[in-house]
Amino acid sequence: MEKEKSTSTAIPAFVPPKFSTKVGKEFNATLKKRVRAYFKDNNISKYANANMKFKTVFMLSLYFVPYFLMITGTITNIWGVILCWALLGFGMAGIGMTIIHDANHGAYSKNKTVNYLLGRCVNLVGAFAPNWKIQHNVLHHTYTNIQHFDEDVDPPVPIIRFTPHDKYRKIHRFQFLYAWFFYSLMTVSWITIKDWQQLFRYKKMGLTKNENEKFSSLFMELLISKVFYYTYILVLPIIFLDIPWWGIVLLLLLKQMISGFTLAIVFILAHVVPDAAFPKPDKDLKMENSWAIHQLETTSNFSPKSRIFQWFIGGLNFQVEHHLFPNICHVHYKKLSKIVKETALEFGLPYYSEPTFLSAVRSHSKMLYKLGKPTAS
Repeated sequence: MEKEKSTSTAIPAFVPPKFSTKVGKEFNATLKKRVRAYFKDNNISKYANANMKFKTVFMLSLYFVPYFLMITGTITNIWGVILCWALLGFGMAGIGMTIIHDANHGAYSKNKTVNYLLGRCVNLVGAFAPNWKIQHNVLHHTYTNIQHFDEDVDPPVPIIRFTPHDKYRKIHRFQFLYAWFFYSLMTVSWITIKDWQQLFRYKKMGLTKNENEKFSSLFMELLISKVFYYTYILVLPIIFLDIPWWGIVLLLLLKQMISGFTLAIVFILAHVVPDAAFPKPDKDLKMENSWAIHQLETTSNFSPKSRIFQWFIGGLNFQVEHHLFPNICHVHYKKLSKIVKETALEFGLPYYSEPTFLSAVRSHSKMLYKLGKPTAS
């Protein structure tokens, strides 16, 4: 889907690239067979287990308990209130990376209603589930790291360059320094203009049809969810907390920046790194490799031995496994990683992984620096 060269503002219909159905067939079949055997041999479900259900309660509590402690006047000390808003930020990120993420992938429960309701929790924290599913499930997971198709590597403003195919600008030479600040603004855009822009853009691209709902219904859901969010997160604190309105706005900004940075850094470390590829379709929109091999080439794990990371960030340190099996609950990824790695290496395919979180941050920093040069390719 090439960007239009004309001055027209019309948004073209979505025409996706096509992955090869011949390359990597044996690898894909072997990997799926081994993963199915893992669940069958161990007599376990691929969905949420008791650990995941406890995590669900914990993450929801991390978000809503501090809120009610503030709004009911149980905590009135200014430093206690600031801490509560910070916890709201971490709780929002936790809900997003664990509950919402798995539910919207259909990986939380075999019950579609449970997945639907938990997936809609994203509306409660300021985002919009239908948009999230299109950007994340359809565009990012299918067309990972393909410019103009994967919006995660197509920033809405050209101040950051995530792919070597993107146009170079002189300001990019400093992006390894300033990009980190802009990561924190990710959820600020959610609660302001992004969801509105996305919904109308996806409608013009024909992508909202995937939600099996009329556009008018989606629009009303978005409107109601935003009104509800701003009512409980902004209006009620202004009424009940002994803090001036501008102080509440600053605290809301603190919350959004904490959640935005946490979410952005977890996802970006898996794809914008030196090892990851940024494939381009040919003139007929055909990709060289199969979808499964494409995921291996464009995705990297980090900190695979850390149980803390695995628990708190919803197994998203195992991004390779998640991209290959998004319909499996993240609590199983650590065990599946051994199967995926062995199978990939057996077929001579890449399996990228950074040993620690800090090494992944360094790797991403190097990539930002590299992409800040006009010669990056």
